[in-house]
Amino acid sequence: MGRRASRVDVNHREIVEGLRKIGASVQSLATVGFGVPDLLVGFRNETFLIEVKKPSKTASERFLNEAQAKWHTQWRGGRVGTVKSILEAFSLIGASGFVENLEKQ
Repeated sequence: MGRRASRVDVNHREIVEGLRKIGASVQSLATVGFGVPDLLVGFRNETFLIEVKKPSKTASERFLNEAQAKWHTQWRGGRVGTVKSILEAFSLIGASGFVENLEKQ
């Protein structure tokens, strides 16, 4: 598994900020490479690893690359998912009820 130069997708910051607004702990792992997901998220005493994909890409371009797919299949600790929006991130971590609160801010 080779290391690729990291690129942060345009929606990365928005997702990080939204997760933090609802009280999640968020650590960006985007510079790690080797297929490691972009975000480490703690919420309600659970750990999630989130790969952020650009929503503007076509469906086929939003697939995990080879290193990411391998990492995802080998990981055995915590939940791992791929999102392209803050709403998908909230859903992944079980925080869908916070959407209304976010919209009011």
